[in-house]
Amino acid sequence: MKDLALSASVRRATVADAPAIAALVNQAYVIETFFVDGDRTSAADIIAMMQTGQFIVLEYAGGLAGAVYVDHTSRSTSGYFGMLAVAPELQGAGLGKRLVRIAEALCEAAGCEVMTLRIINLREELGRWYRSLGYREVGTTPYTHRPVKQPCHFIEMQRELRTSVTLAA
Repeated sequence: MKDLALSASVRRATVADAPAIAALVNQAYVIETFFVDGDRTSAADIIAMMQTGQFIVLEYAGGLAGAVYVDHTSRSTSGYFGMLAVAPELQGAGLGKRLVRIAEALCEAAGCEVMTLRIINLREELGRWYRSLGYREVGTTPYTHRPVKQPCHFIEMQRELRTSVTLAA
């Protein structure tokens, strides 16, 4: 594992973090320029998303190491996470998995029974990675966010959460 000077805890992002989160996401998502032009997001987009969910961030000495958007309020018993981003120089150190598990724990604590996400079909490595975390494909939806260089769509994935524990008497 890479030697990282990470803080001991993650934290909920504030509106003041929006520019840094947008920069991190755009840096992490630059790999998608083969099918779409332009930045993935903006500080204004991040602030708008904070109205319905929250961003969880992980810091390290050089700034933000990672971030993930989590929404467990607008989907009844289904939690959602998206825009998972880890600084490119820190990828491969387990930070993405750590943020996914934190997102799942937050949703589980809020009573969600299922965790959902969407990935772009052209990023086959993402499907493999999320399947290794216990997610399975459950459907598709159109990609309509921005003009694309080649046809693509979202793959919807989900994983059941353990929301109830029965204790023996």
